[in-house]
Amino acid sequence: MSFLFLLIFLIFVSKLNIMEIKEIVSYFLNVESNILEVSFRTINDEDDVLRTDNIDYSIAEEYGFILETEDFGFYDDEFDEEEDLFEESSKIELDEDELISFLNEYYEINPKSLPKPELY
Repeated sequence: MSFLFLLIFLIFVSKLNIMEIKEIVSYFLNVESNILEVSFRTINDEDDVLRTDNIDYSIAEEYGFILETEDFGFYDDEFDEEEDLFEESSKIELDEDELISFLNEYYEINPKSLPKPELY
């Protein structure tokens, strides 16, 4: 009986499509359209593979995630002149750990939304 249970369990586990994001390569939140563009790799992806997706940012809020980091302005006075050169002030900083948690949950609930891997 225990052998049969073990066999069924192994078959069940082998059929599961375990997906977990291992790293965020890049992201950009377009404030005007409220679209989050994110590029990432899963634990099953090689280093030469990249997945890119565009997700409505409001979905993260619906899932209960707050992705934006708090900006305390420690370096504002020192780097004001350089901001014009790099235009980094328009980029919204996201907490990458929270972003990974959100994406893992989002793709677990919506597995068909997971982007196909593309060679990088």
